[in-house]
Amino acid sequence: MSTNHGTPPRAATQGARARARQEVTAAIKDEARRQLAADGPAKLSLRAVARELGMVSSALYRYFASRDELLTALIIDAYDSLGVAAERAEEAFREAGEDVTPARRWVVVCQAVRAWAQEHRHEYALIYGSPVPGYTAPSSTVQPASRVGLLLIRIVREAYEDKGVALPPLPDGLRPEGERIAADIAPDLPPAVMVALVAAWAQLYGLIGFELFGQFNRVVDDDQREPFFAQAAAQLAHGVGLVK
Repeated sequence: MSTNHGTPPRAATQGARARARQEVTAAIKDEARRQLAADGPAKLSLRAVARELGMVSSALYRYFASRDELLTALIIDAYDSLGVAAERAEEAFREAGEDVTPARRWVVVCQAVRAWAQEHRHEYALIYGSPVPGYTAPSSTVQPASRVGLLLIRIVREAYEDKGVALPPLPDGLRPEGERIAADIAPDLPPAVMVALVAAWAQLYGLIGFELFGQFNRVVDDDQREPFFAQAAAQLAHGVGLVK
């Protein structure tokens, strides 16, 4: 008498359904990204996505209940993709073991963010461009959106613990706000450092946005933009107090 040790039929059916759902979900997101690139996020339509995929719109609503839900999924994917790119670049640099200083780690992360933005222009515009009319990002986007910032904070924290941070100046009038920011984000770091970090974080994305969306045209030559950015990123590192 033989005994069947294979996958039970019901489990196999459920597994096949899950894979099919993943494949359809991926196809919906891919088509939505194509429409983002062609028309921008404000014109994203579930009906248009369904039409391009040969689906009836009622079927697509079983995957995403609304345009906003689909937008949120695309935003989370973009933030996670960006975070992974920055984290992997920083890890690879540390593992290489050549002149691994906090300031150089900071620059490597900034360069990874720039490289990702250049390869994913429309996704970068989705998360750091103009707000989408009528859309409010839910709390589920906060953690993915924090990945690069938390990586930069970690670099500064490790330098601070190793006495490799020179405290930036902090005007007395800004100290209460600096204390609030530090308490909310990184209580183990001085308020002066956290104020400088928030400013550097904003400046990083401003630099990338200027390059990506044409504000550097006829200002910084194309063949000089990479060294220009590296220098600017190094200055941001210096501004948060990274002295080595």
